[in-house]
Amino acid sequence: MSVREGNLEPPKRHPLAWKTPEFYDEGQVLAELERVFDICHGCRRCVSLCNAFPKLFDLIDEGDSGEVDAIPKAKYWEVVDQCYLCDVCFMTKCPYVPPHAWNVDFPHLMLRAKAIKFKKGEVNFRDKLLTSTDALGKLLAIPVVAQTVNAVNRNKVARGAMDKVLKVHKDRRLPDYAPQPFRAAARTDGQFPARDGERTPGKVAVFSTCYINYNEPGIGHDLLGILAHNEIPTTLVEKEACCGMPKLELGDLESVNRLKEINIPQLARLARDGYAILTAIPSCTLMFKQELPLMYPEDAEVQAVAEAMFDPFEYLVLRHKDGLLKTDFKQPLGKVSYHIPCHLRVQNIGQKTRELLQMVPDTTITTVERCAGHDGTWGVKSEYFDLSMKIGRPVFRQMAAADPDYVSSDCAIAGRHICQGMGGTETKKQHPLSLIRIAYGL
Repeated sequence: MSVREGNLEPPKRHPLAWKTPEFYDEGQVLAELERVFDICHGCRRCVSLCNAFPKLFDLIDEGDSGEVDAIPKAKYWEVVDQCYLCDVCFMTKCPYVPPHAWNVDFPHLMLRAKAIKFKKGEVNFRDKLLTSTDALGKLLAIPVVAQTVNAVNRNKVARGAMDKVLKVHKDRRLPDYAPQPFRAAARTDGQFPARDGERTPGKVAVFSTCYINYNEPGIGHDLLGILAHNEIPTTLVEKEACCGMPKLELGDLESVNRLKEINIPQLARLARDGYAILTAIPSCTLMFKQELPLMYPEDAEVQAVAEAMFDPFEYLVLRHKDGLLKTDFKQPLGKVSYHIPCHLRVQNIGQKTRELLQMVPDTTITTVERCAGHDGTWGVKSEYFDLSMKIGRPVFRQMAAADPDYVSSDCAIAGRHICQGMGGTETKKQHPLSLIRIAYGL
C-alpha cells in the first residue's frame, strides 16, 4: 500500500475559489493552517525545500508541547511569509496531496493566507513596488533613465541608501534595465511555408514577458533567431501586460484579475488561430498553464490559452520528435552547468532543455535540479537575502563542481543569483536559449 492509500492517480489541483467570501475568512484559514501544519509536522519530508518548513518545525519544536497546538496563531504568518509559492512541495514531495483524503495543498493554502494579508492592508510599499514589473519597466527602460538606474544599482553608497529606505538588500546583484526594450527591436517573419507532416503547432506567437522586454531582451532575440533558423512562422503577441505571477505571489488577486483581462482575450485569439504560445520565462508560462486555469476553471478562453502555452524547449523537442527541428549545430558548448528552476520542474514536462542541449556535439551537461532560493522578488528583500543565499548554497556548489564553460538556468534571475553565489561568474552566464543560438552559429 502506498502513502496515497493505493491510489495511483497523479496529484490533482482543486480550483481556487478566490471570488467567494469564505476564501478570505481568516478564522477558516487559521483552522486549515493548523490542520495542514500538523500533517507536515508528522511527515517532515519537505524540510530541505525552502525556509517555510524549517520555520514551521522550529516553532513546533520550541513550543511547550512540541506539537502544533502550542504555536500561537499569530506566529502562523511567519511561516506564510517564508513561502514563495515555488510549488515543488506539492508536485514532487508531499504524499498527501489530492486525491489523498487529507487534501494537502500547501502552496495554495499559503496563497490564500497571503491574499488575506493583502486584503487587510498588511503589505508594504516596497512589495507592491517590486511586483509592479510592467510599470517599473516602462518607467526605467528608457535610454537615459536606464543608464542612470543601472549606475545607481552598481553604486555602493546608493545601494546602502536603498537598503535602508526600501529594504532592498545592498549586496543583491540586480539586473540591468535595457535602454531598448525587446518589443521595440524585435523582428519576426511569418513567410515560411508549412511543411508536410507537421503535428506540433506550425506557427508561434511569442509573449515577451516583463523581464525579457525590459531587462534581458537578448534572450528574446535569441528565441526569435532559433525560430527563424527553423523556419517556424513567428509573431509577437500584439499587446501584453505582466502575466500576473508577481502579484499572485503577493496575494494581490484583484491585480491578477486586471492583468488577465488584458492578456487572455488576445492570447485566446492566437490559440484559436492555431498558434503555439511561447514565453522565455518559466514563471510566466506556469501562470498561463496552471494558475490562471485554476482561478478561472469555467473560462473557456483561459483554458484555450493554457492548452496552447508551451515552454520553448518543450515546443522545440516536440518539433524534433516530429522530425522538423534542425540539428545543424556548428559550435560545441563544452561543459555546461545547467539549473532547472522550480517553476519549470512543476510543469511536469520532463527535462526538455537538457534534452536539447545534449544534442549539441562535444557538449557535456551537468544538471542541477534543486531550488536556487531567489524566487522573483523574495531574494531581493533585505530580510530574506541571507536566507536566499543559504538555500542556494547546495546549488552553487554543484554548479561550480564541474568547472563549467557556461552557467545556465531557464530562469534568468536564478542564473544571475547562482553566478553571484558562485563568486562572480557573470561572464559564463548564458540562458539555455542563448546557448542553442550559439550552437547554431547564429
